[in-house]
Amino acid sequence: MPDYKQTIKNANNIFMVGIGGVSMCALAEVLRSKGFNISGSDMQESEAVDNLREKGFSVVIGHSAENITGCDILIRTAAAREDNPEVAAARARGVPVIERAQAWGVIMEEYKNALCISGTHGKTTTTGMSAHIALAAELDPTVMLGGHLPAIAAGHRLGADNIIIAEACEYCNSFLHLSPTISVILNIEPDHLDFFSGIDDIIASFSAFASKSEHVLISGTDENAAAAVKNIPHKTFGADSRFDIFCKNLSFSKGIPSFEIWADGEKYTEVALNVPGTHNVMNALAAAGAARILGISGAAVKKGLESFRGTGRRFERLGSYNGADIADDYAHHPTEVKATLAAAREMGYSRVVLAFQPHTYTRTAKLFDDFISALKADKVLITEIYAAREKPTGISAKALADAIPGAAFYPTLDGLERALAELARDGDLILTMGAGSIGTVGRNLARIQS
Repeated sequence: MPDYKQTIKNANNIFMVGIGGVSMCALAEVLRSKGFNISGSDMQESEAVDNLREKGFSVVIGHSAENITGCDILIRTAAAREDNPEVAAARARGVPVIERAQAWGVIMEEYKNALCISGTHGKTTTTGMSAHIALAAELDPTVMLGGHLPAIAAGHRLGADNIIIAEACEYCNSFLHLSPTISVILNIEPDHLDFFSGIDDIIASFSAFASKSEHVLISGTDENAAAAVKNIPHKTFGADSRFDIFCKNLSFSKGIPSFEIWADGEKYTEVALNVPGTHNVMNALAAAGAARILGISGAAVKKGLESFRGTGRRFERLGSYNGADIADDYAHHPTEVKATLAAAREMGYSRVVLAFQPHTYTRTAKLFDDFISALKADKVLITEIYAAREKPTGISAKALADAIPGAAFYPTLDGLERALAELARDGDLILTMGAGSIGTVGRNLARIQS
């Protein structure tokens, strides 16, 4: 792998393509704190772009070769391909083009402790939990996660201590550019099959990621994670004493868990979470295990986990409509959908009304049967696939709705919103779900009620 450290050190003016992205915003602030002049571009106006401008960053909307005049390095988001006008211009002018993850990897080398949270599911939540724990321990961490964390009022935080906590995504092998000292693997399942050839390819990628770390912590019940680290020293977390980090005396009250956390054979702490579901017990154990490696006290783990109330779009409470509570969740993989719905069913609602937006044609097609078995609620409404980075392949979400007994298909979000308004009644939970634009539906309903 090329050494990008010197390339960045020799730069003065850095241009960032897609600067409004969650990870890119954080990167821009970290780089500027180190003395670089940062500017960038994005496809459209957004709250993130507004925030950057308020902090003094120069951001242009739209991509043009003229935008990169005077830059020494171009850093691009994964969505900016070789045919992007700014990337193409940089190549033509001999300006180094660096991937976002590569830049993060160079930055991470400067931190004594770099905690990277990976996995098919749960990365953002666990990264948020870890940030809460570090703050409760009165550390001053740099944080980067793929969602809004209320405790830091953003998706990133610039800290002064020698610790960085970051979400590590496997898509396009991005996390292989990072420089972790502690790697957490929450789970490994088939996903991003527009890039990976299959599960063996995904396991190999996670194995390469784990091999970069001094400390590795994995789910003890995930066979694919175990395969990824079979030749790598590691610790495990799980629900019982077979594992290095485990829970005892687990109980639930309306879906909300309380339990003791044990580490290396002794009681570490006890917590009463403020987020629902068994899956969040596992996320909390992972965050606690990482904290244990960092030498953080059990008291700080308890304070941090109990202060955590979720991140944006992870079972995020939005308000109510006609007596029904409204929540929004980012789940877009069948396993995530199952876990979130299982938590919702334990919360005491008379009905769970699910509005689901599939994410990408590839995922919908390749995991079609898994989605059929996962999308189980009292009412299921499905809207058209959110394409994201992909072009249409011929599959429609209508086929998914037709395969699920009682499900209804709504081709537009407007139609879906009207249907939910008609369905909503006292005692319901309306749960909008997906990684695309569906979150606007629940917000619109809650806004109407208020």
